[in-house]
Amino acid sequence: LCLPLPHSGAYKYLSEIWRKKQSDVLRFLLRLRVWELRNLPRIHRASRPTRPDKARRLGYRAKQGFVIYRTRVRRGGRKRPVKKGIVYGKPKHQGVKFLKFQRNLRSVAEERVGRACGNLRVLNSYWINQDATYKYFEVILVDPSHQAIRNDARMQWICKPVHKHRELRGLTSAGKKARGLDKKGTGTRKLRPSVRATWKKNNTLSLRRYR
Repeated sequence: LCLPLPHSGAYKYLSEIWRKKQSDVLRFLLRLRVWELRNLPRIHRASRPTRPDKARRLGYRAKQGFVIYRTRVRRGGRKRPVKKGIVYGKPKHQGVKFLKFQRNLRSVAEERVGRACGNLRVLNSYWINQDATYKYFEVILVDPSHQAIRNDARMQWICKPVHKHRELRGLTSAGKKARGLDKKGTGTRKLRPSVRATWKKNNTLSLRRYR
């Protein structure tokens, strides 16, 4: 195990342990935890983050107004929901299996928790575990009505109405990744501001009055 410098804090040690997911310590911990998670409801509130170092890096603070919810998402691709596998149309569109969903599973987890907790705002999320059937995530939520959040100069931005259901509009970290906005340079010309906006701009004929 590659240990941090002697004057490092506890969070540094935690992050180093979580980097080595195949070490005996973490394999044992993950095996125990996934057994517990399987027996819990699909969406439930956690009393504290499983990975405090990761949660803090993503904006979580152990103060009033911050909440952690856990959820699980079924792994695998997206089968086309058609009756008896019959797609009425051209052969090009007749695939049923081997299709992939447009967004990643972490984004799906954020969406489900965001729908369940409509009065809270989704800040971010992170992976905590997985087994053969599910991937498990923890989602950081913020209460925009809480005075501790409204009076916090660093967090009060999320109280604005424009940030309602960020997770449904691809504005969280996982959503931006699904939209391809984590890339820059070659091959990203049509991604900004979005694929649809670029298409609309390129396909709209603009005939100005004075030209």
